Amino acid sequence: MRILIVEDEFTSRKLLTALLRDFGRCDTASDGAECVETFRAALAADEPYELVCMDIMMPNKDGHQALKEIRAIEQELGVHPAREAKVIMVTALNDPKTVVKAYYKGGAAAYLPKPIEVESLHAILRDLALID
Repeated sequence: MRILIVEDEFTSRKLLTALLRDFGRCDTASDGAECVETFRAALAADEPYELVCMDIMMPNKDGHQALKEIRAIEQELGVHPAREAKVIMVTALNDPKTVVKAYYKGGAAAYLPKPIEVESLHAILRDLALID
């Protein structure tokens, strides 16, 4: 599995990489703008990401805007909805308004609050059929 971890905090980026590297190749981006560029380049190279773990609050472009652009890129390139990247929004903002915005307006597949609990992350990956 190809994984893109998008997190502006170095420690959180390293933690997610450590938690996910056993499941596939992990690339990182430090903000939403870099995320969109990296995501587009992977699709252009025919090496799409299956999983994107993305923080919501980031500089240059927040996670909601980056997710909106990712979905637009997929649509523009004719990616079938069943083949879209699974996006897990990771954030300290564990409030209903943020969750609704991520799921229903943004097309996120899941929402994971910080601090990240390993079992919660693994449960989400199982629910998304990304791991057994």
